[in-house]
Amino acid sequence: MPILKSSKKALRSSKKKGSLNSAVREKYKEALIKARRNPTGANLSLAVKLLDKAAKINVIHKNKAARLKSRLAKLANKKEVKEEKPIKKSVKKTPAKKSSQTVAKAKKANPKEK
Repeated sequence: MPILKSSKKALRSSKKKGSLNSAVREKYKEALIKARRNPTGANLSLAVKLLDKAAKINVIHKNKAARLKSRLAKLANKKEVKEEKPIKKSVKKTPAKKSSQTVAKAKKANPKEK
């Protein structure tokens, strides 16, 4: 056990950082497994995003992240990635028709002069 005050603080800090690092590591590994088993666009982009984040905060080395992303890209090219497009409901708007009564009133109000 640390005795000095700064050593106690360092221990607390290292425990906190260790737990955060392990959470990040677990997330990117799960995303890699998903992307390898089912290489859809969403799974691949999530895995790449998490790898970049892990490399940025020094959980993994930047070259390891680059290597893993490269392998995912090769896998995507090999298996022809399926893009999941959201289904849009298209609503057709019909233009409002003028009733025959309003058309008749408009003709009476503005008769053509000859």
